[in-house]
Amino acid sequence: MPIGAATLLPVTAPTTPTGALVRTFDVPFRGHRTAVRTTGDPASARPLVVLHGGPGCTMDYVLAIADLAERGVPVVHYDQLGNGRSTHLPDADPASWTVELFLEELDTVLAHLGVEGDYDLLGQSWGGMLAAEHAVRRPAGLRHLVIANSPASMPLWLEAAAGLRAQLPADVQEALDTHERAGTIDSPEYLAATDVFYARHVCRIQPMPPEVAATFAWIDTDPTVYHAMNGPTEFHVVGTLREWSVVDRLPAVEVPTLVVNGRFDEATDACVAPFVERIPGARWVRFEESSHMPHVEERERYLDVVEAFLREDAAPAAPSENRPPQTPEH
Repeated sequence: MPIGAATLLPVTAPTTPTGALVRTFDVPFRGHRTAVRTTGDPASARPLVVLHGGPGCTMDYVLAIADLAERGVPVVHYDQLGNGRSTHLPDADPASWTVELFLEELDTVLAHLGVEGDYDLLGQSWGGMLAAEHAVRRPAGLRHLVIANSPASMPLWLEAAAGLRAQLPADVQEALDTHERAGTIDSPEYLAATDVFYARHVCRIQPMPPEVAATFAWIDTDPTVYHAMNGPTEFHVVGTLREWSVVDRLPAVEVPTLVVNGRFDEATDACVAPFVERIPGARWVRFEESSHMPHVEERERYLDVVEAFLREDAAPAAPSENRPPQTPEH
């Protein structure tokens, strides 16, 4: 969704309002640079590492989660390779943008920070898909997993998107269909139609907050990764991830897991259900006033929920005997 007029926000600041130290630096990765931002000292307590979505987004729109540093939880953000402040590779072979690449990058960031032996992980949207891929490999240092607004498979995502798209006004659906058939998805009419979907199911705060608009501006500046792995829009997925699934591997996750989504989320209840049903003891919280970005749409409650979960014992919980796993908390 191009937002060419948006300002690309600086990500540097010496401290937060209450004095938590903010550092920005580059981590070498495959001869390139991964731009990292830490809020609080990752050496002082177990850090929460945040994986942004896309693929092809930036850390900007999930920087609200850094507020957890004010509560004693150091937070690590980074722009994944090809995006934002990290090295851009617009001429790279589209087939080179793989899940394995981004798993290796995550491992590299953890090792550079020296936290690979003790960390929590939160992934939002595509970031949650990546986090699940990381967790099923049973890394020794992972203590808690938060999967936020993520599908357990792209077929589930596409099915959900088709259902949500069918609920759009008839003229909006017609504009989407017409331009996708014609290949004119850069037309103003098509972009306006996608805006209707985004305002319903991606971020219901309109106009979008500056940090969200900044991420979309970065995508507009260089959509290489987004187009290669996803496609031109959230619901027109034609990239390399279109058949991805982690569903059958989820029972391998061994750490306490929190799954979140929003009532109006493009990551519908059906999209997240396999995480809840197949990860032992997984907990599910649905944010009733949110779509795809409850960390923005219900910011304080989101931080409360995530903080409370991270404070719990890192031993995996047993499945609940009193609540069916497909029933969310509110």
